[in-house]
Amino acid sequence: MIRLDWQIHTVEDRHMKLLAFCVCALFAIHAASNLKAETEPADAARYGPYPTNYKEIVTKWLQTQLIDATSAQIDWKGDPKPADLGTKDEHLYGYLVEFTVNARNRFGAYTGKQSHGALIRDGEVIKGLGFGY
Repeated sequence: MIRLDWQIHTVEDRHMKLLAFCVCALFAIHAASNLKAETEPADAARYGPYPTNYKEIVTKWLQTQLIDATSAQIDWKGDPKPADLGTKDEHLYGYLVEFTVNARNRFGAYTGKQSHGALIRDGEVIKGLGFGY
């Protein structure tokens, strides 16, 4: 009886391994197809030129947005990605840069890391996200 029970579990294990393999294969195929779509270059006529110096652009812009910009500690959340932050009727194309900032407020205390974003087009920030306006 123990031997039969062992053989049943072996067959069940094989089926589970096959199922797990199929699920992993489907996931890998899906991920590969998404990767191809993300690596295609963005339309420069629509989004503008890719901002290779995005850190410098955003840092310069933050000097006009923060009370104490020299205290800003910026953590970048990735490279710029093509984005449309407009409405249905009016598009606003550019490259979205996401980051967190920890800077001093008007009382001299650090605010803690806060998530923000900046939409860059033609070398300047055309829209800020997460600043309350």
